[in-house]
Amino acid sequence: MIVCVLLDRFELAVAAGGRAGLLGEPAALAPEPGHELLLGAVSQAAEAFGIHAGMRMGEALARCPRLTLVAPDPMGVAEAWESALVRLESLGAQVESLRPGEACFDARGLERLHAGRVVGMLADGYLAAHGTDRLRRVLSGARVGQGPTRFCAMVAAQGARVRRPQRVGGAADLVREPVALLRRRAETVALVEALERLGFATLGELAALSRAAVADRFGSPGLLAHDLARGRDTPLRPRRPGELLCESLELPEAGSGEQLGRALGLLIDRLLARHERRGRTLRAVVLSARLVEGATWRERVVFREALADPQRMRLALGGRLALLPSPAELLLLTVERFGPPHPETRALFDDGSARRDERLREAVSQARAVAGPDAALRVLEIDPGSRVPERRVVLTPFEPGT
Repeated sequence: MIVCVLLDRFELAVAAGGRAGLLGEPAALAPEPGHELLLGAVSQAAEAFGIHAGMRMGEALARCPRLTLVAPDPMGVAEAWESALVRLESLGAQVESLRPGEACFDARGLERLHAGRVVGMLADGYLAAHGTDRLRRVLSGARVGQGPTRFCAMVAAQGARVRRPQRVGGAADLVREPVALLRRRAETVALVEALERLGFATLGELAALSRAAVADRFGSPGLLAHDLARGRDTPLRPRRPGELLCESLELPEAGSGEQLGRALGLLIDRLLARHERRGRTLRAVVLSARLVEGATWRERVVFREALADPQRMRLALGGRLALLPSPAELLLLTVERFGPPHPETRALFDDGSARRDERLREAVSQARAVAGPDAALRVLEIDPGSRVPERRVVLTPFEPGT
């Protein structure tokens, strides 16, 4: 049985300092600086005016001139949601999180461990039981649903009430549900408008279609939507709990320009010097900042290859500092994923032929990604006795192990 824990409008609640601030005037999460002018999550009062997430800010203000725009807080969202996921993992759950405010896990095995009270514990406010006052204000009001698949559990959580978990048993319980619920999956969110224009209002009407007709009109996203409407879904992909390695630096004055560059270099040197790194390279990091105006900024960076060279890391991260919308007073650098040990500690061909071929294939794929498909070729003899030199050998794509 899959369990879904849903905290609607999570990013908006974090930015507003709690859910109590969303009960009055219509509010919406303002677009992030440097991004397209599309609204984030909106409050229930804003939805009464026909405003929804993803709407253009100009159209939303035309519908509701007194709409309150709340500055986004990506740093606060990441910290609060990480705390919630750690709380779920403390139950023994292997959690999949598609987005902040929504987590799913398989409860089989946990029910025996917790005497069948996993769903009841979550519905009774388990996530908000500990932590700071601000964290409790944000994590309160979790809705819990359960079902045989991820999508069924999401639909159940969407229709559940606080402290009243709901269950969806399968395709029979999805027949009367609106197709708008497909917006809960990133792969099918673009299909909702097209399906509604074609007159499909419920998941049952979509499930009644043949797979061939759906595939012909909507392709692979349509097939996934058809499976979801029939109570089928892909397996869960739980996240891997990782180590938290973070370095921060407070800037004495509003940091910008060269000052930010020097601060970034200092953070990189401190991070690489930490003994917790144990010689490992860094595969993905998060660069974040607290701005002088009170807002926050966050940027995730995945390196093309795992790095432990401070110069190359400065080149990769330095350009992201130009995206800062205003001067910063605090700069943070966090490791999101580690790579293998630093290659300088071992030779290239000292770990067996299978591992050697794997590393050669990785090197060839990276060379082709940079210079094109002709970056790695091998010489193949086809007619060594020919009088025409061009017929003696040809160049063919190089494949390790051949």
